[in-house]
Amino acid sequence: MLLKTEINIIKKFGLVLLIGSSLATFTHAEKIDCDQANTQAKKNYCSDGFEEQREKLDGLFLTAQLITDAPVRLLIDTQKLWYSRVQQCKNLECFKQQFELRHEDLNIYTSMNQSLTQHYLKFENGHFATSPVHLKVHQLGKDSIKIEGIAYRNPNNRVETQTIPFLAYTTPEQKNQITDNEHDCKYQFNYSKALLSVKTEQKGCERFAGIYRLYD
Repeated sequence: MLLKTEINIIKKFGLVLLIGSSLATFTHAEKIDCDQANTQAKKNYCSDGFEEQREKLDGLFLTAQLITDAPVRLLIDTQKLWYSRVQQCKNLECFKQQFELRHEDLNIYTSMNQSLTQHYLKFENGHFATSPVHLKVHQLGKDSIKIEGIAYRNPNNRVETQTIPFLAYTTPEQKNQITDNEHDCKYQFNYSKALLSVKTEQKGCERFAGIYRLYD
């Protein structure tokens, strides 16, 4: 029979292994190397003025990996997309806004139950879409589904025009015929095992059309 002290040692050892494993995963997020900041965008990102924001970002990202029930691969890929996006910034205010937005995103992953949510990222020719789109399909109840999404635009735009929202409510029986309540756009959603195909015939609604990869 194990003594209480031995049990505590085993628990601590298990925690160390868990954190170590998460830290190893964290390195695969391909964070910006401030020792090789060879562009103006990277120099701004790595400046002393954003040291606190960078440390907070790293802490939230690690915490999200330890706590969230969302797929870890989703965290890593959205982090990659964010690193790419933040490097488009042309002024310090843009960097500040992007740090704040990513901090909020990571907090959502740790504070909200993700087990009943399917996440999709838009892909083009086997790579992330040039204009990233993230769709979330929430199972609200047995007969209720909520679909929300966000299409990212230039981060140097005004805050209110940096993204385009998507919002729809449906049922399991009607989940293939979707109307975006934000813009009154009608879409055909075709689900397969690992992919989602979104089509529309309406002009001006094409941004959310395309092929999406499921994260599970």
